[in-house]
Amino acid sequence: MPNLKLYLDETHLTEQRPRLAELMPELRGLLCKSFGVEPSACQLAVVPVLALPDQPTINAELNLMPRPDRTRDAVTAKAQELQRVIADATGLRIAVRVAMLDAETYVALK
Repeated sequence: MPNLKLYLDETHLTEQRPRLAELMPELRGLLCKSFGVEPSACQLAVVPVLALPDQPTINAELNLMPRPDRTRDAVTAKAQELQRVIADATGLRIAVRVAMLDAETYVALK
């Protein structure tokens, strides 16, 4: 259940919107391959935000359910790949943060 939100500094929205819209299917494919899930398990969104100019232009926040194969090292490697793919597509500075959700308390209604 990879849940990826790209928080984009709103001053770059007009310029980056077409690139990010084009990139989203590739990102979903990367998440599916990286974490062994079907496309229907993924949720991706781009959210324009008011940001400070000294922060990364895009803050990618990925939430995952824990699994034995999702070790810190494995997830870090996938986060680095995600960062590279987004940076290559946009030319912007990207921060990536990953959080493991608590399977006992997490609720998702679709």
